[in-house]
Order: sequence, then C-alpha cells, then structure tokens
Amino acid sequence: MEHGPPNDQQRPGGAPPPVPPPPVAPPIPAQAAPSAALAAWLRMPRPEAPPGIWRCGYRPRVAEDPDRTPTRQLILGAVASFLVGWILWQLLYANYLGSYWLWPIFVLIPDAWHGTYAFVVAVYAYYAVIIGGLAFFFGRLGHWPEVVRRTRARLRRLNESGEAGPRPTTPPPDADPARWPDVRAAGATGAADRLTDELHAGRLTDVDHARITRAWSATRQPDFVKEVTARGGAAFTHGSGARDLPGRRRAHHDLVTGQVRIGTAVATDRNAVEYRGAGIAVNSEVLGTGALVMGPSDGAARVLQPVVEAACLQALTGRTAVVAVTSAGARLAANECFDAVVRIGTRVGLDLWSGTEDVDVAAAMLAEALVGDLVDALPGGDSRRAAIALAQLIGPWQAVHGALPSVSELRDLLDGGAVLAELREALDTKGMGAHLRELDAHERQARTAGGASALLAERIALLDRPAFAEFFAAPEGSNRRLLSLRTLRRPGVRIRVDLPERAHAEASRILARLVMAQFIECATDRQDQDQDVLALLVLDDAAQTVTPQALRGLQRLAGRAGVVLALRALDDVPEHLRNPLVGAVGCRVVCTGVAPWDAALFAEAWGTAWVETRSVTDRQLVAEEPFTKVMHGLRRLVTGRAVTAQSVTVRREERQRVSPSELTQLPPHHAVISMTTVQGERTPPILTRLEE
Repeated sequence: MEHGPPNDQQRPGGAPPPVPPPPVAPPIPAQAAPSAALAAWLRMPRPEAPPGIWRCGYRPRVAEDPDRTPTRQLILGAVASFLVGWILWQLLYANYLGSYWLWPIFVLIPDAWHGTYAFVVAVYAYYAVIIGGLAFFFGRLGHWPEVVRRTRARLRRLNESGEAGPRPTTPPPDADPARWPDVRAAGATGAADRLTDELHAGRLTDVDHARITRAWSATRQPDFVKEVTARGGAAFTHGSGARDLPGRRRAHHDLVTGQVRIGTAVATDRNAVEYRGAGIAVNSEVLGTGALVMGPSDGAARVLQPVVEAACLQALTGRTAVVAVTSAGARLAANECFDAVVRIGTRVGLDLWSGTEDVDVAAAMLAEALVGDLVDALPGGDSRRAAIALAQLIGPWQAVHGALPSVSELRDLLDGGAVLAELREALDTKGMGAHLRELDAHERQARTAGGASALLAERIALLDRPAFAEFFAAPEGSNRRLLSLRTLRRPGVRIRVDLPERAHAEASRILARLVMAQFIECATDRQDQDQDVLALLVLDDAAQTVTPQALRGLQRLAGRAGVVLALRALDDVPEHLRNPLVGAVGCRVVCTGVAPWDAALFAEAWGTAWVETRSVTDRQLVAEEPFTKVMHGLRRLVTGRAVTAQSVTVRREERQRVSPSELTQLPPHHAVISMTTVQGERTPPILTRLEE
C-alpha cells in the first residue's frame, strides 16, 4: 500500500491540464501498516474508472476544448488590453485628446448646478460610466472573465495540492469499511467488534482485511464467527501461515480492488484524455485475458515483477493461484514468496504427467513439450500425431503396471528392443488384445518415413540424463516430493519453476513447454466453483513455447485463467504464429527497445481510428480606412498578432493509433500498453512511464 511520487511530466506547450493530475494515495507503509493509516487507506475513494486506471484516489478528468487558448497567452492579452484602456483613460482625463467627450455634461446638467455639490456628483457619475464602458470594451477584448475563472480554479487547485494526496472520505459508522459494515449488518456484531479492535490495535494488515473479507463471502456465518472470535486477524490464514510477503514490496497494491500499479500514463496528446496523468494498473480481469510483454529484459521485468508480486500477495487472500517460470538466476520474486520452488538439486521435483491418469491427456501434454516446436517436421503440422504415438505406448504400459512410465522407462519404450518385447509378452499373458493392437499400430507407424517416434526418442533422451535423474522421481522413503500442477485447483497455490537455462538450454525449453501444456490442461479442467480464483502462469522468457497447440490452449483459457508471456523479440516465434500470438492475448505491452519489424506488427494489431484533422489558413487583412487602421493597430497591440481572417477546414481521416516509429522511439523506462477485460472492454494504446 505504499505509494510513489505523483507524475511530474508537463503537458506539451506549457498549457496546464484542465484539472490537476490524479493524486497519489497517502503514504501507507507496505508492511504492518499503522491502524490509522490502514483505516485511511480503506476509506480512500475508489470511483468507477475505465479499464486499466488505478482507482485508489482517482479523480476523473474533464474533456479538454481543442480551441482553448493557452493561459500564458490569455494573461498577456488581458494585461495588454488593461494597459491600453488605462492609457486611453489617462489621455481623456488630461484632455490630451480634446474635451469633446465631455459635451454630455454641459448638455444634460442644468446651469444652476454649476459650482454645487450635485454638479460634482454628476461629473463623477459620468466618469464612472465612461470608465465602465472602457472596462467593458477592453475586458471583452482581453477576455478578463476567462482570466478570472482560470485564476479561481488555479487557486483552488493550489489549495488542494497543499494536502498530501486526496483526503479519505468520512463515511457514517454504519458504512465505514474499517468497521466491517457487512458483517455488522448480518448480525455478527461480536466478530465485527473483534476485527475492529484488531485494526485499531495495529494487528491487522491489508492482506488480512482482503482475506477475511473474501472468507466472509464464501463461508457460512456460524463458521466465520467461530473462526474470527478464536483467531481475530489471523483467521482463515493461508496454508503457509504467512499473512504478508517478506521484505518490502516493490509495487503499489490495492487489495480492495485487486489492482497492482505498473506505471503512470504520460500527460500527452497521444493518450486519451481520461488516461493522461492517471496511474496504470492491472487486475485479474485484465490478466485473465492473457498478456504479451515485448522488449528487452529490463523493461519486461518492470512489468513482470509487479504482476508476480501481486499474484503472490493475492494468493494469500485466496484470490489467485500462480505459477512463475524463470531462468536460473532470474528472480521475479524472492523464494519466500512461494510455497514451492522447483529446480534441479532441491527436494521438490516436477510430476512428468501432472497427476493425471488419462492416457490421452498425458500423451498430449508430453508430446507438446517434446516436439511442439518442431511441428513442421511432423505429419499434420502439429503435435497431435506425436501424442497418438505416445498414447500407443503409455496406454499398454499403464494397463500392465498400473502407472504411467518414468522418463527412463519411456525412453526404453521409444527405443524399442527388450522392454517393448517384455511389454508385449505381459499383455499377451493377461489377454489384453486391444493394447496389443495399439503396440502393433505404433510399430507400423514407427517404420514409416517421417514418423514421430524417432523424434520423440531423441527429445526424451534430453531429459533422461544424470542431472535430471531425481527431477522427475520421488523414490519411496526419500524426502523428495513431486509437484503436480493439479494443485491449481486449490486457491492460494504459489509455485516457481527455475529452469537450468545455462547448463541445459534445450532441456529447459522442453520443461517450459511442459509446464505451459500442463497449466493449460489443468486450468481448463478446473471446476466451475473455482472460476472466481485466477490461475496465472508467468513465463519470463517465452521463447520456443509458442506453438500451434499452445495458441489453441490460450484461446480456451480466455476468462478462466491467464498466461503472461515475455518475449525479447518475435524472432523467437515462428513467422506463421506471430500474428495469431498477438491476437490471442488481451493485454499487449511494448517496452523501450523493441525492433522496428516487431513494432510494425503491434502497430498493425492496434489498428486505426477515425480522427478529425483541422487545417487553418490565415490571411492577413489590410485596412484601407483610417478608423479601421486604428482599430487594427489597437488589436495588434493587445494580442501581439496581426489581424487575420482564418479559414478552417475540418475533415475525418483514418490513422494508426500508434505508428511503428513511435514504438521504436520510446523514451527509457516507458511502454505502450493496451488492455482487454474478460467482459470485453478495451483500452486504447496508452503511453506509460513504468514504475521504478
């Protein structure tokens, strides 16, 4: 809940915004927030906003008039018109221009009034009329009313900016979020009082508040009251016992709305009015449509780290289950943020079959991992033929042994020879003719040119190496355990898979595809009651994981789970899959340093929009009459410009929302971001300064 400094970017041309930039929220510490700060944070206004806007403390902008005169020019014109009017009055009053302007006094005032007090009053009243007329004329000429209006608005903004961000609202006691109004309204006053006391005593964090609020909506009231009465703010704690992330948070989180802030929209004409200067954030509704982060590792990390931290944080509240796949040495979050870290040499390994007993599902997942990137070399152009070949082997093996084969056993089966002969003999002994026919079909397919068996055997050999001897195995009696992605069915799961990218590059790519295939299968297979829990997969390097089967899986996941893919360049993706990949995700992020050919593809994906273009032609007016010349000279003195006649042409034309050249020339630590929610709402491309 800590918050950074407000946006300090200025609008083009020095013109101030029509309303102040959306202020940041009050500085609430990330860990163990004091009770007063936590209560103030809960009371912060969170108005409805367009997708992608940081709602905590957000104040909507008003539309800006394109014909609005800049304030500096307006003030200069007002000062010039005042000086001209004041000089003209001095010349009149001193009779330098003659006394003809005084003739109404001598015509309208009776002679008997001369030298009397009434004459003096009448003269000064006449002076007041003349001064009022001059003020009206030069005030209209110098736009004095508009200057007064803007000055009042500026003073009001200065008064508000003197405060530390927006002030929290002061709701009535029965609507105060710090007093658990929903719990009180349901009659559980004792539980609400216990939680309120915990908050005021400083023993409650924002994670506790979000977790208990979610438990209230998902737990029967008697069970809720019993748990809260017994444990207070520690009620319904995550299975790890953690009530917050270790250390200091890197990003700004709002667990009331489920948002994490990743940057600030630049106050520029490139961005839509409602986004200029606003905080940019993502939540489960955006991540549930998938995301593609394109650019060098530094820029991608500024997006991935807040997303992973938010997923780990919201997993503690029961909202999210997250799997992060990183290269060895890369860290999206500390080890302590995860319940399990899967890597070579640790006591936690990976279940090769993800706990499934369905032969076809198991074969499809492993075939995708082994040969999904080589579909051009397979019959049919995808991994489904390879899945059939695997199923023809592991099905009979499961029928004989009651379990799916290990890596070494599967390699022996693919190599043929004695193991395959023993399997055939066991099937014949048990009278399993159907499985024998499966083996016969596999052998016929293996003998054909271009079959998948040889390729599968070559790839499985990369995993049957001494370094991976224990990675896929957990012998009985050992302290090792195999992790299955089936655990995604439980909310709050936090897993990180570290790949041995440097020592075993090709095997690491196979593992990445295996995790992705297992995630898609397990997330798709979740029960309906689990759909309010976001299952999220984050790959910090998605090279070689984008395959035709994976893209079909991403389309099946829309709204049910989310996959965040980071790519350094689209060269890592087969050319015929680049357009489908960009179209398969709802959130697209292009960071500084993207290649021109990649920028062109994203610019094309963002499409075009109809815009109004105004062409203004100025033609200087030449005065012929003396009076007209005087008026033109007076106007030139006031406005500082020659008198012209303007011809304005307005036309509508279709232009790219973002051009490739704009994407390749992004300033450091910036990105262009577009989002789509699971409800189908879309944002335009937003130029964003990423958080430090």
